[in-house]
Amino acid sequence: MSAPNPIYTNQLIKETSPYLLQHAHNPVEWYPWGEEALQKAKEEDKVLLVSIGYAACHWCHVMERESFEDEATAALMNELFINVKIDREERPDLDHIYMDAVQAMTGSGGWPLNVFLTPAQKPFYGGTYFPPVPAHGRTSWKDVLVSIADSWQRRRSEIEEQADKLLNHIGKAAPFISNQTVLPIHFEELIKKQEVIAIKDALLVAGDNTTGGFGGAPKFLQTQSIKFLLQHHYYFQDEDALAQAELSLEKMLLGGIYDQVGGGISRYSTDIHWLVPHFEKMLYDNALMLEVVAQAYSITKKPIYKFYLQHSFQFLKREMKAKTGGYFAALDADSEGIEGKCYLWEQKEIEDILGQDAAAFIRHFNVTQDGNVPVEQPYWKGRNVLHANTFPNEIELTTIQKNIAQLYEIRSKRIPPATDDKIIMGWNCLLITAFCSCYSATSEEQYKEEAIALAADIFSLLHISDNDFHHSYAKGKASHSAYLDDMVYYTQALLSLQEITNDFDYLVKAKSITEFIFQNFYDELDGYFFFSSSKQKDVVVRKKEFYDSAITAANAVQAENLHKLAAYFKNEEWGEIAISMVLKIREATIKYPTSFATWAVLAQNLSFGLNEIAVVGKEFNNLLLNISKIYVAFKILMGAEAPIDTWELLRHTEPSKSAYIYVCRSQLCFKPTTHIDELSELLRSGK
Repeated sequence: MSAPNPIYTNQLIKETSPYLLQHAHNPVEWYPWGEEALQKAKEEDKVLLVSIGYAACHWCHVMERESFEDEATAALMNELFINVKIDREERPDLDHIYMDAVQAMTGSGGWPLNVFLTPAQKPFYGGTYFPPVPAHGRTSWKDVLVSIADSWQRRRSEIEEQADKLLNHIGKAAPFISNQTVLPIHFEELIKKQEVIAIKDALLVAGDNTTGGFGGAPKFLQTQSIKFLLQHHYYFQDEDALAQAELSLEKMLLGGIYDQVGGGISRYSTDIHWLVPHFEKMLYDNALMLEVVAQAYSITKKPIYKFYLQHSFQFLKREMKAKTGGYFAALDADSEGIEGKCYLWEQKEIEDILGQDAAAFIRHFNVTQDGNVPVEQPYWKGRNVLHANTFPNEIELTTIQKNIAQLYEIRSKRIPPATDDKIIMGWNCLLITAFCSCYSATSEEQYKEEAIALAADIFSLLHISDNDFHHSYAKGKASHSAYLDDMVYYTQALLSLQEITNDFDYLVKAKSITEFIFQNFYDELDGYFFFSSSKQKDVVVRKKEFYDSAITAANAVQAENLHKLAAYFKNEEWGEIAISMVLKIREATIKYPTSFATWAVLAQNLSFGLNEIAVVGKEFNNLLLNISKIYVAFKILMGAEAPIDTWELLRHTEPSKSAYIYVCRSQLCFKPTTHIDELSELLRSGK
């Protein structure tokens, strides 16, 4: 990290990204990605050394301390290369391209991501963390620098030929996309029920039935897989699916990966037991977790889930909300240069703070005198990550809430981890959708109010003109064009807001945004959407993203948006595109559901059909509020005092003094009803 009175200053000093500013006083002559650096590489005929990371990345900090702050190493980099720093959260399009390149070359990836490009921006070598001296089978960073420079001088034509082939490989269509072009005659043929069950079975096989989650360490949240299992239980009353979903949520919420004192969840666990997290907290993880816990509460009505919704909500507003509006991108893993320092506790410290309550608290959260953290660094010795084995009962919870408030008061006086104070459009839009889910689950106005306010903030901070938006905002400045996930998550948020407010303006805006997405992101050749806009001119290849990464697959979310908008606006073309998108990725979804979990959720919902619900008549608002309390996995919802011809859902209803509920699903409409109980039965019928 940079010193208070820096000796060096490079071109990053002009940037607003916290990550780039962290490197602004390195002796390395860093440039941001842009015309100056790219042109300089061409003029001087030098290799571009591109280093990609983000502000909350622990190993990015390590490599900075070891190599980028070292004068001798910096001198070598400055002599041999044009050095470019990229914040992956500002430029995910570039990160996707060069991450794919490194994964193709080495079989793995991660951050920091260090890639060497020809002056024409084509990647030919790369890796992740490199140590300052050879260690653990890794080549030293200095040796890599010298070797690359030497190879470029002696084998340039060979390197350029390999780079062309690699770039061609990256730009090719995904091999798992089929050539399916014929839409099913019968809607239920899209994804058959036995195929949905096969996806569930595959998820249960991949699931850890002891500690929850999926796969081994490092263990990520995979909220969309949990969402699929919760909805599978809703559709099939499958207790095994519900058990695995709840086991996963409970182990995470009880584990060290969840901040038991302050609230909020970390990015992943370093072990299979969810004990020791990588302590950084990302906004997108907390948004997706909030949404799936809200869904679990809607289905099970277990009070403990409602507590975690409230606890996480308080954390987000207290520690991640910006005074200017919007929510920050991340909290760092480190404080005072030590990972997790802010979050660890000594037993005696807890005893001194809690007094007579300490013994019960220590038992519940598995605190020991010697510490419960595997000692990977000296500071961790004798310290504890709070984690529990079971949820507290109602009486215990009251005391625990008091105790964690006492601990938080003390912890708030510690030096906190750094905050990445960028406001990222897409991540904030995921949070809007999560707040809408919390409101639907609990009927608590605070969530609805925050969702509405956040949508207004995003428009205020990031809107450019018409339907065009910036991707991020920091230090009073909005920058970079919005990417597909920004626009798609925004559309999803607008649809969610309409559902909880019955404000049709959100629908009109969602339709307008979708038209913009088609104009700037759509590829007619395969029927999917590019990640970067056609207006983005500084990328060597436009990619499409299909997999779930840490966030939901944007193409899958767009397919769901199109399906819903097709029903709202009777747009058959959008409906057919949505179905085609799902069909062409169907086989991969069935075979690899953990990688395509958002597609799996959509496929399962489509196999049962979209519930199109309209409420028409006097006092329709009361019925709308009651409907929102009923969990329905897949629906659109509108209400009005009288039929409205301009809206498809409200057009064929009848004027009435009493409010009637109209339900259609898969081109079949049911008899209108005035009773919520009948609606519940109706929505579950025909499965």
